[in-house]
Amino acid sequence: MFLPFSYFMFLFFLISGVLISISSSSWFGVWIGLELNLMSFIPIISLKMNPYFSEAALKYFLIQAMGSALLISSSFLFLSLTFTSLFLILFSLLLKMGSAPFHFWFPQVMEGLLWPQVFLLSTIQKIAPLTLVSYLMISEPLNKLVIISAILSALIGALGGINLMPLRKIIAFSSINHLSWMLIAVSLSDTFWLFYFFMYSFILLSITTMFHKLQTFTLSSLIKSNPTTYLFPLLISFNFFSLSGLPPFTGFIPKWMLIQIMLNHALFMPLFFLLCSALITLYFYLRIIIPFIVIFNPVMSFSKKFKSMAFVSPSVMMSTSFNFVGILFPIYSIML
Repeated sequence: MFLPFSYFMFLFFLISGVLISISSSSWFGVWIGLELNLMSFIPIISLKMNPYFSEAALKYFLIQAMGSALLISSSFLFLSLTFTSLFLILFSLLLKMGSAPFHFWFPQVMEGLLWPQVFLLSTIQKIAPLTLVSYLMISEPLNKLVIISAILSALIGALGGINLMPLRKIIAFSSINHLSWMLIAVSLSDTFWLFYFFMYSFILLSITTMFHKLQTFTLSSLIKSNPTTYLFPLLISFNFFSLSGLPPFTGFIPKWMLIQIMLNHALFMPLFFLLCSALITLYFYLRIIIPFIVIFNPVMSFSKKFKSMAFVSPSVMMSTSFNFVGILFPIYSIML
């Protein structure tokens, strides 16, 4: 179990805050939902009395409080200065979801979390800001601002993850990079970003489940974990291939569809930056995968410990099996 039973109450209020925000008819109701979501996530972060968890909770609270203050204060200007108010509201939502150029807090907070909280921060906590950003796509300047933020997120998410050893920071910059694809999808379609978001969430769930099972937080500890089965290195490799969007894995399907949409809208320059960033992120995913290929090869391995095709827990297999949808059922070729 990821969380103690008592914390499922906070998880219920967390999801309730998201639903209140996205279904509210006023910015005041949006602010209430975001505050409920914030106050529910803080106890989930502070799962144990640990200074790292407390530091991450404090950083997250300060940044989210700043974003909420900017949101509620700029909403007061909506009647008199509508255009300025919408710009400030957009900036506050970009700050809340950790998009560039307001990404500075995201890797630092992520480094102080456990893997279940990493999954929540990368997925559920972004639903409300992304939905609200899609509500703001009513004018061309706001649309262009979102595209500029997406390009910056793609570049920072790709370049920031190079030569990093902590796995949580790698996942954080990977999340910033995937957020750029979601922001482009938000600016183009009201519903396609949801498809991309759910595909990304399932892929990230399989990776965080695997790392939570192994209790590894750095690249060196992951290599030294030395599981007694060949399935763990294989599944981890497939998970990262899918996260990078490498065909024919499942993660390629939403990226391929979004590339088609961007070509139809003649967004060649943003597409160039997104594809370049995807290649760079594939590089630092390969930094994680290649040691497994070398060390766990029976010919190259210096370890005499017997590794068998031992039993892997059903939860790990179920969460990982989603990445093989693209291999077993090549639905992207049917959509041509």
